[in-house]
Amino acid sequence: MSSRHTQLGFDFFDAAPAVSVSALPMTSPASAHPEVPSAAAIVSVAASPSFAQSVTATVSQLFTQLFSPVLTPAFVPAPPKPVADDTRPARGRTAVRARTAVLFSRLEDLGLRGVEALVLMRTRTVMVSLIGRTLRIHEGYSEAPESVLRAIVAFATARNKTERTTAREAILAFDVERGPSVRRQEPARPGDVAMIAQLMEAHRDLNAKWFESALSAIPLRLSGRMATRLGHYDPGSRHMTSEIVMSRTHIMRHGWREAMHTLLHEMVHQWQHETNLPVDHGTAFRQKAREVGITAAARRDVTPLEKKRKATG
Repeated sequence: MSSRHTQLGFDFFDAAPAVSVSALPMTSPASAHPEVPSAAAIVSVAASPSFAQSVTATVSQLFTQLFSPVLTPAFVPAPPKPVADDTRPARGRTAVRARTAVLFSRLEDLGLRGVEALVLMRTRTVMVSLIGRTLRIHEGYSEAPESVLRAIVAFATARNKTERTTAREAILAFDVERGPSVRRQEPARPGDVAMIAQLMEAHRDLNAKWFESALSAIPLRLSGRMATRLGHYDPGSRHMTSEIVMSRTHIMRHGWREAMHTLLHEMVHQWQHETNLPVDHGTAFRQKAREVGITAAARRDVTPLEKKRKATG
């Protein structure tokens, strides 16, 4: 919802340490020192499996205790590389170019004319747009069935608003994974809690009065970043709930009565979304707006409270 004046329109060491066996000096062999084995005997004993294994195990254990804190990290195997998810389209430039070329060819086979460039994009709000001779399409439609592609062609080549609206509805009926969205959080200001509580209560009352309490109870949020909008309805996604955002400046400057008008405007958008209608300012919006007694337009004039006071004073 927007105003015509000051307020306008609405991401280890497994290898055991080598054990070297050296020959002892052979000065007086076994006769001089019968208790000392000869070099050959040493090698032979060292070669026996049980002794070798014992020595190796002992040395390895000692070595490990002394040096493993330092050496271990260097021998830790690298973690396995993640396996690509084959269910998601490749994101490299070459892959994107290839998908774009294939899609462009399919659309031309279905009758697309007058378009010189096709751009695959990944956004949350714009699904298909035609700017000049460039057609921009959400990448989720690159694998869409032929019926949806025909609707895209119809949208791009429509001669009037009726044809484009019909094509738009067919396009939006195809569910596209938009991915998670992160909403920017603003720090709370004094009075926000009380004001939000009042807005929630007003939403319940207006829901009962004009919508037979059919609308869902959704979060309401205040924003200080709305430079050109009075309010906004966000339909959310599979990752995020819908919400109504109200301009804090609008409420403080134009008063509660105007804020209720804006809240009703956004609730009509909520009604559109929850009844599977396009969220826009078309015929259904205008008709419902008249029923609930608000301006049946995207923009409206609002007068600051100080001017109202002067006019009545």
